[in-house]
Amino acid sequence: MNEKLLHFIWQKQYYNPNELVTVSGEPLKVIATGTYNFDQGPDFKQARVQIRQTTWAGNIELHLRTSDWYRHQHQHDRNYDNVILHVVWKHDAEQNGVPVLELENRVPKVLLEKFEGLMNQTSFIPCEKMMTRVEEIHWQSWKDRLVAERLQRKSAVVLKYLEENKGNWEETCWWIIARNFGSRVNMAAFEEMAKSLSLPLLARHRSQQIQLESLFMGQAGLLREKISGDDYYTLLQREYHFFREKYRLKPVSQPVYFLRMRPGNFPTLRLAQLAALMHKTTHLFARIRDAADAAELRELFDVFANDYWHYHYRFGEGTRYREKRMGAVMSDSLLINAVVPLLFAYGLYHGDEATKQKAMDLLERTTAENNSITQGFRRMGVKNSNGYDSQAITELKNEYCNNKRCLECMIGNVLLKT
Repeated sequence: MNEKLLHFIWQKQYYNPNELVTVSGEPLKVIATGTYNFDQGPDFKQARVQIRQTTWAGNIELHLRTSDWYRHQHQHDRNYDNVILHVVWKHDAEQNGVPVLELENRVPKVLLEKFEGLMNQTSFIPCEKMMTRVEEIHWQSWKDRLVAERLQRKSAVVLKYLEENKGNWEETCWWIIARNFGSRVNMAAFEEMAKSLSLPLLARHRSQQIQLESLFMGQAGLLREKISGDDYYTLLQREYHFFREKYRLKPVSQPVYFLRMRPGNFPTLRLAQLAALMHKTTHLFARIRDAADAAELRELFDVFANDYWHYHYRFGEGTRYREKRMGAVMSDSLLINAVVPLLFAYGLYHGDEATKQKAMDLLERTTAENNSITQGFRRMGVKNSNGYDSQAITELKNEYCNNKRCLECMIGNVLLKT
């Protein structure tokens, strides 16, 4: 038993409520368990109980043992003056002035065994073997909340960048888009690169894709080496050296990585595609905000790296011809991880519910993500039909399952109750 589980049992009333009595033998009836208090003071506020014939309204404090009241010095804390009931798992000490309710013998042992089983589980997720017992209606409701939580957290990052950019949505969009071109491995390096090149600077060179590419590659530290026999590399290097002196640029400190990566995701290729996007598009955020649907957004991101990259994945290493067009998987990844958070944050910032809903709807029109997390849930029979499902699954795994927050999870609640 721990206090989190005790709070859960009290809040959900997962105890035998029949013929409740305090430890001193007074008849007790719980009218309202109260609302959970996230601040200092008693655990639950605005509770109501009836002891004998008198109804009391106030706060409720929970502990594993009665003696914890004195161990925490609550008797000297004015915040606890309005406690009307002390709920404990085990009564082990006399307490004057506050009625005490003991729950140890009123909670089903099967609930305790289920909880212990979840906490001791070392599989992919704690409830892996029980997941199929959860009805679709419960999963759908929880999925909506998971997506909302994920978008709230991602929006916080966007709004932090917006503050750094003094309310400039276009600059903020540039940072977010560049960051997500780096995917998971090179995200930090691409973000740092974007922050080192402001949009006004890039606007001077937007008409020349090669110049944009040289700026991106140079700032990412990819033009430092001497590579003989590659005229294109030498051209980019020469362009960057000129810009570095002109704008007093300094390559970013965060390195980019090629290891354990498919060639299609190499940072060289992604930076070349990013240069193609910035060459093709002006006012990128406005285009994203005003796009009518997912098809228009996919068309926006439908770019080709220049001809050199059709024969290369990295400098100095030629390959057979393959058109380096932004793939559908990468386009939808940008929609899910960059466009949707941008739109949702914009809606939050302006109190625009329509834009927030547009972001949510867009997730349902994207292709499902395929990664170790979604694959793990697919093995358990959990549906992953689109980006909405993928984001819910990812939030569940990263924020709840990995931290064993089963008591805060709707699925965990259902499994403990049934």
